Amino acid sequence: MTTNVSRDINKNVNGALITGVLLSIAGVIAIAVPNISTIFAETWIAVILIFAGFTKLVYATQTRDRGGFIWKILLSALYIATGIMLFVYPFTGVLTLTLLLGSFLLTEGTFELILAFQLRPQDNWTWILADGIITLVLGGMIWFQWPFNAPWLLGTLVGVSILFTGISRVMLALNARSTSNPTNEATNAT
Repeated sequence: MTTNVSRDINKNVNGALITGVLLSIAGVIAIAVPNISTIFAETWIAVILIFAGFTKLVYATQTRDRGGFIWKILLSALYIATGIMLFVYPFTGVLTLTLLLGSFLLTEGTFELILAFQLRPQDNWTWILADGIITLVLGGMIWFQWPFNAPWLLGTLVGVSILFTGISRVMLALNARSTSNPTNEATNAT
């Protein structure tokens, strides 16, 4: 019985380890060719918007008797049209998404700074202050270097995110492997 449980745990740990390694490799590739990974990320967003638009359209037709039918149709059309525009004009989409990311980070950084000063009486409020400053600086860097940073920025950020996701999965899998075999460690230590 214990052997079957141990075998299942090892199978799960090995799967997580392989997933982590593959994600790390994908992240490195995305960082190495940021122009391609930027277009890939932009196209993926376009596909998601189109799919979401059609999902909203189905929902609108299924709930047409509950009110707001015209608005639901218009909202689904907005999603579909935006997705199609991003898909047909990927370079314009990259410019737009990069500008939106910069705007988002500037707004988030401002809100974080306001929050930090509201939490000033609490311990460790400076962590939120630092987060707000860093986020504000990143947003400013994106805005002030736009449109020159657009071809590589999104792909690089996605690549870094994927890389760190992969590394974290590898580390968690290695930790799970070492904690799932305490008898092997005890045997190896003697």
